[in-house]
Amino acid sequence: GGIMAIGNVTGTNYTKNPGLDKTLAGDGLGVCVAGLIGGPPVTTYGEVTGAVMITKNSNPVIMTWAAIFAIFMAFFGKFNAFLASIPMPVMGGIMLLLFGTIASLGIKTLIDAKVDLMQPKNLVIVSSVLTTGIGGMIIKVGTLSFAGVGLCAVLAIILNCVLPNTKSEEA
Repeated sequence: GGIMAIGNVTGTNYTKNPGLDKTLAGDGLGVCVAGLIGGPPVTTYGEVTGAVMITKNSNPVIMTWAAIFAIFMAFFGKFNAFLASIPMPVMGGIMLLLFGTIASLGIKTLIDAKVDLMQPKNLVIVSSVLTTGIGGMIIKVGTLSFAGVGLCAVLAIILNCVLPNTKSEEA
């Protein structure tokens, strides 16, 4: 989904060129390298897609230099302190824009794929996933907890399997 979303924003079909297999392999390699050097998982399609949508900058050269700059600056405590000094309402506004654009792009992708959002099954899935994700729902089962994108994905899959395929009645 993230690959399709960034492809819609940039106007490039990454599932065909370089190919879904190569794109996912590159992502997996990035996660492995980050893990080997003690970093967090690096699957940030959503944030990147939101930033690309807002800035309208999808030039790979600029993105590469921005990534190198971000990695370089992470070694400087003063830069980290500067980022930490950004007021929470400002960061909240930035996150609102980033993740709001992602949700909007998701809905646009569904519309472009001609998914009938008036069909009850589809409407229940989309509304449940959006509400669960926006509301920050957490489900704990023993020591295992589901939240965020993981919970939304599991919920969507379960609802898709459980709900019947019925067409809404025309008025």
